[in-house]
Amino acid sequence: MSEKRRVTSGATYRDAAIPLTALWTSPFARWGGTLSHLSSLDLAVAATGRALSERGIDRDAIEGMVLGWTVPQPAIFYGATTLAARLGMPHVSGPMLNQACATSVAAMHQAAAAVGTGVGPQLIVTTDRTSNGPDLSWPSPAGSEHGPVRENWVRDSFSRDPVTGQSMLATAEAVAAECGFTRDDLDALAVLRSEQYTAALSDDRTFQRDFTVGIEIEQDELGTVRLLADEGVRPVTTDSAGQLPTVRPGGVHTAATQTHPADGTAGALVTTTPRARECADRGPIVRLVASGFARVEPARMPKALVPAAQAALHAAGLKIDTMDAISTHNPFAVNDLYFARETGVTLEAMNASGCSLLFGHPQGPTGLRTVTELAYVLKARGGGLGLFTGCAAGDTAAALIIEVTD
Repeated sequence: MSEKRRVTSGATYRDAAIPLTALWTSPFARWGGTLSHLSSLDLAVAATGRALSERGIDRDAIEGMVLGWTVPQPAIFYGATTLAARLGMPHVSGPMLNQACATSVAAMHQAAAAVGTGVGPQLIVTTDRTSNGPDLSWPSPAGSEHGPVRENWVRDSFSRDPVTGQSMLATAEAVAAECGFTRDDLDALAVLRSEQYTAALSDDRTFQRDFTVGIEIEQDELGTVRLLADEGVRPVTTDSAGQLPTVRPGGVHTAATQTHPADGTAGALVTTTPRARECADRGPIVRLVASGFARVEPARMPKALVPAAQAALHAAGLKIDTMDAISTHNPFAVNDLYFARETGVTLEAMNASGCSLLFGHPQGPTGLRTVTELAYVLKARGGGLGLFTGCAAGDTAAALIIEVTD
């Protein structure tokens, strides 16, 4: 696919909004950490149930659920139906969505579309555990004597795009090489993002406390699983970044300039603007303005952030310089470097509270956590328009424009 044949689509929403308090996320735990042996469905039940109770959200008023995940877990077959019943909402069902790192935007798009047709409030639950991903086995189509076909769901997917056969890292290195971005460029970006994340933790994590739902679950086999803050985040300094080896010989990315797989969950309640205002009890609401999806040429995934953002902006009739805050899902530092170069947005103007490069990447909930943080950044500045955009596997990306208003 040539540069000129990028495929994009954009959509606007007539009347879809979220009470600001009805956006939440669990802390994220690095691969192999506290959440690594807990089913992501169990995690979603615990976090969502606590969020609904603490925020006073009426479960009987919820009319649908959108469940987003990318890594199969035990009992995932019935998906949203099972999850809703476990949350005390046996009247609720809805679709399951799986679109790699674009899952969160796809889930919000689905919920907003449903609300736009007159359906009542839609609960979005996104959840994933990349730790201890399943090994899948299928009988060989050539017969049992040839042995089964096997796949490690997480590791094989990260290391091989089935269309191009290349890893996600390979796409980042290809874009860095094409654009002439250096190791120093990437290291400096990682240091900046680390400083932004660290600043957001000031005053005993005051910024995060309003939207973070702590995890405390009693498990017979595990004992008490407790997680109250992000786990496994390593600060990046100029010295520490410079001492790391590149992930592949001749490349420019290191462990500091690519994200780490993680485990976590995030959620939201999407409804109409009047109902959101009622639920918010005169507090701020988050209006869903537009979304955009894009696909670029093969093995150039980091580039997709730009046309996805442009598709959302075009659909909404807005320009990027009208955005009051911008956040990205950036599994690789090169993503932000490319986005800044193509759009003119400064690196300092993006990801004010940190990003997935630092806090990790459970895939399904990554985008929703970032949108949640974006909404709270806008709240802190008195409201305004915000843009989220992030790449996804298969050279794709998804973007969302929101507006925070009183």
